[in-house]
Amino acid sequence: MALQFTDANFDAQVLQSDKPVIVDFWAEWCGPCRMVGPIVEEIGKEYEGKAVVGKVDVDSNPGTAGKFGIRNIPTILFFKNGQIVDKQVGAVPKSVLVKKLEAQL
Repeated sequence: MALQFTDANFDAQVLQSDKPVIVDFWAEWCGPCRMVGPIVEEIGKEYEGKAVVGKVDVDSNPGTAGKFGIRNIPTILFFKNGQIVDKQVGAVPKSVLVKKLEAQL
């Protein structure tokens, strides 16, 4: 299950995590985001305990989206030890995201 990251909890749940983190930046009105959303949820279930997987609604959390320069959605950032280590912009197959996550484990 994907967590809901917000401006308030982002630092604690993402930047201070001891596991790799996938963050899906999305919005309700974004068509490609609705395609990626279920994939992110699946990865969250499959990697539970090995990685942290969550989503940031850019409309509700403009501070976090702005901090990372999110201009296009969906944008998926991969964090390790509080640093961005990889990025994916746009809708892609699940295999692309899993490969990027596996590289961080």
